Amino acid sequence: MVNVQIRDVPEQVRDVLADVARSRGQSTQAYLRNLLEEEARRAGNTALLDDVRAVGGGYAAQPGETAREIEEIRGDRDRRNTA
Repeated sequence: MVNVQIRDVPEQVRDVLADVARSRGQSTQAYLRNLLEEEARRAGNTALLDDVRAVGGGYAAQPGETAREIEEIRGDRDRRNTA
């Protein structure tokens, strides 16, 4: 593992982060490490989605399209269940 040091953090920011960590039963260090890990995971997801878009993968629904499809599926299901 490596160490990360952040300089010039305002005291108020440090205090808020320490309070949040304490409320979660964590040390400030553990809380901040979890934040960094989560951010790194999200960056990986974003990069993957960018790669998929770059090769033309995926599907872009039109506004309302998915909701309309779900309503149709539910309507079909309800008709089958009442028949």
